[in-house]
Amino acid sequence: MTTTSVIELKRSALANNLDFIRNNIHHRSRISSVVKGNAYGHGIKEFVSMAESEGIDHFSVFSADEAERVFKCKKPETDIMIMGWLEKDQVEWAIENNVEFYVFDLNFVNEIISSSKKVGKAAKVHIELETGMNRTGFKSRSLNQLLGIMKDNRGCFEIKGICTHYAGAESIANYVRIQKQIRTYNRIYRNLVSRGIEAGIRHTACSAAAMNYPGTCMDMVRIGIMQYGLWPSPETFIQYAHKQADKTDPLTRVLRWKSKIMTIKEVKEGEFISYGTNYLAQEDKKTAIIPVGYSSGYSRILSNQGRVLINETFANVIGLVNMNMMIVDVSLIPSVKRGDEVVLIGKQGDLEITVNSFSAMSDTMNYELLVRLPQNIERKIVN
Repeated sequence: MTTTSVIELKRSALANNLDFIRNNIHHRSRISSVVKGNAYGHGIKEFVSMAESEGIDHFSVFSADEAERVFKCKKPETDIMIMGWLEKDQVEWAIENNVEFYVFDLNFVNEIISSSKKVGKAAKVHIELETGMNRTGFKSRSLNQLLGIMKDNRGCFEIKGICTHYAGAESIANYVRIQKQIRTYNRIYRNLVSRGIEAGIRHTACSAAAMNYPGTCMDMVRIGIMQYGLWPSPETFIQYAHKQADKTDPLTRVLRWKSKIMTIKEVKEGEFISYGTNYLAQEDKKTAIIPVGYSSGYSRILSNQGRVLINETFANVIGLVNMNMMIVDVSLIPSVKRGDEVVLIGKQGDLEITVNSFSAMSDTMNYELLVRLPQNIERKIVN
């Protein structure tokens, strides 16, 4: 079966990125590869395989269904941690299969206890602290209630770690808030240890925190966007580059998205192209039809804005992006023909369409663009 576009995942790029990350975090920090959002659009099955071959043995996901997808393709010794949602029956599955998960709400605790007793095993949990994000996690009072419940149900819980999440570590605008969160986390953790509580590992850092606040690289770091070859924000890269003699980007993009020309058309001056009257040909045009549209993750916002690479030349998107197709101007590209490669994201020759430029045109974050890439696009690992 052939799909209308293919996402290529470059193994050597991931190896490069993980080497860079390991060289820039504390040498004792374990890396948890964050593969939520279908591995940021890269594909869980393919990415887990690549990451394990580069020495990764811990994966973080948001939900139990993502955990199940990792579980089906991981090595037996690899650990999985769910940072978010589980249904009651999924709690039982997680406990049975030694999948770790966050506990962040007292209302969730009774489900864990009943599931643990039913399965006959302790749940491997990470206690999430509310340090200033005001999203999920325990503040001091509810944390003490949780610890009391755990003490009364010792056989139901195995505390694997204490964690939190920072509210925007990628931006200097949040510096004061992040520093306050760091102090709050450290104070609560020290208090737990002083009370003789086996608190497990400490982990608070995402990609941005690991780079911008080195002190947050504790026993484990949860690395998402940087392993894929992208920076959490321009600020994060600038802060890094400012300290380096070589200002070039050390990260390599893992993902390349490509398609092929479906057909070539000739359009006369004065005719409209695509739906409606959005684009009027001011001169005779040669156009190429690409079998990719907004149902494939190519945003309709990119109508008359986006561009692709064909024969190592930029070609502008003209007219409205359709559900399954888009039209590009190939008037100035010689010898263009049906079946020629079309690069939507990535390099072709010396030219590149970056995720960041793609995101800027569509007014989305690079994270958002990637996770919108549908699961039914074929993912292929290349060396």
